[in-house]
Amino acid sequence: MIQRTIRFHKLVRSLGVASSLSPSSKNLGVYRCFGTVASSNAEQACDPFEYSYDLDKHEYADVDWDNLGFGLVQTDYMYVMKCSNDGKFEQGQLSRYGNIELNPAAGVLNYGQAIYEGTKAHRKKDGNLLLFRPDQNAMRMKIGAERMCMPSLPVDQFIDAVKQTAQANKRWVPPPGKGSLYIRPLLLGSGPILGLAPSPEYTFLIYASPVRNYFKEGSAPLNIYVEEEYDRASRGGAGGVKTITNYAPVLKALTRAKSKGFSDVLYLDSVHNKNLEEVSSCNIFILKGNVISTPPTSGTILSGVTRRSIIEIARDHGYQVEERVIPVEELSEVDEVFCTGTAVGVAPVGSITYQGKRMEYKTGAGTACPQLYSTLVGIQTGQIEDKKGWIVEID
Repeated sequence: MIQRTIRFHKLVRSLGVASSLSPSSKNLGVYRCFGTVASSNAEQACDPFEYSYDLDKHEYADVDWDNLGFGLVQTDYMYVMKCSNDGKFEQGQLSRYGNIELNPAAGVLNYGQAIYEGTKAHRKKDGNLLLFRPDQNAMRMKIGAERMCMPSLPVDQFIDAVKQTAQANKRWVPPPGKGSLYIRPLLLGSGPILGLAPSPEYTFLIYASPVRNYFKEGSAPLNIYVEEEYDRASRGGAGGVKTITNYAPVLKALTRAKSKGFSDVLYLDSVHNKNLEEVSSCNIFILKGNVISTPPTSGTILSGVTRRSIIEIARDHGYQVEERVIPVEELSEVDEVFCTGTAVGVAPVGSITYQGKRMEYKTGAGTACPQLYSTLVGIQTGQIEDKKGWIVEID
C-alpha cells in the first residue's frame, strides 16, 4: 500500500530542486509537473509532491502479465538530468513520467545528435531487483558519446540513475518468469543550434516499460531475410555505436521483409556485400560442430552486452568461439543460427532466405541456443549463482 504525504510549495524551476535519493531508499522525493518537462531556461508550474513510500516488495501494477508483449507501457517515473556542452552534469531528478519540451532547433531534432542504451531489471522471488551488467551499458554510452561529440556520465553516476529509475518503477517489474522491466537511458542534444555543430546543452533521461518477448513469434524460431539492396552501416560511419541515426534507415528493409512474412532482416557488409554483419536489432551467431562464430565488432557492428556475455557463457560450456569475418555462403553449411540482444535475449533462427533460397537450421531441445539462453536468464534472474560479478542487486 502506498502512503503519500503531499506538501505544496511555490513555483519552482523545472527539475531545479534537490532531491535526496539513494538507490536503496524507499522514500522517494519527486516532483510532479503537469504538461511537459520544460527546458532548463524556462519556468513551469509544478506541484512538488513528497511521496513517502511504504512499498511492499511484491506489490504489482495492474497489468495482464500473462499477455505482456514488447510494447510501451507507461510507468510511474522517469529520470532527467541536464548538461551543458562543457560536460558538467547537474544533479539528476526523478519526475513523473510525461512529455518533455524541446526547442525546435534542438540538436537531436535537426541533426540527430543522440544515443541510447537498453538494459533490464528482473525481479527475484524475494522481491529484490537485479540489474545485468549496467557498467557495460555505461561504458558503451561513453564510447558512443565520444563518437557523437557529446559529454558522457561517469559510470557510477549512470548506474545510480538506472538504479533509481528501476526502484521508483518497482511495481512495474513483472513477477518472476513473466518478463522484465526494460530500461531505456537516452542522451540527446536538447540545446538549440542552427548551424551544424554540437549542441550547447544535453539532456540525459531514463524511462522504463515492462516487457516480455521482443518478437511476435515469442520463443518460436525466427525466419530471417538477407538484405542485399540496403546497408545498415558503412566503414567510418557510426554503425558501431548506439546512435539513434542507425535505426530509422533499417525501417524500409524491415517493413518490406515483415510484409513477406519474415521476422527480421540480416544485413551484409557495405563494401563487398557478401559478409554477415548483424540483424536489425541484434547480433548473429552461427554454429557448426562445436564451433560458434560471430562477426567481429570492427566499427560497423554494435558491440552488444548480451553478445559479449554469450561469448563468455559459450566458452564456459565448452564451445570454441570465434569472432571472424563470415561469408554469407557459409549459411548453407552450418547446423544452427541464433541472435542475441538485450531486447531479444537469445533467439533461435529456424530459417534464413538468401537470393530466393531458404536454408533451415536445427532448433529446440539438444541445441546450443536453449542451453545458452537458460544460463543467461538464470544469471539475470538470480537462479544461477553469479560468479562473474555481472549482477547488481537492488533491495
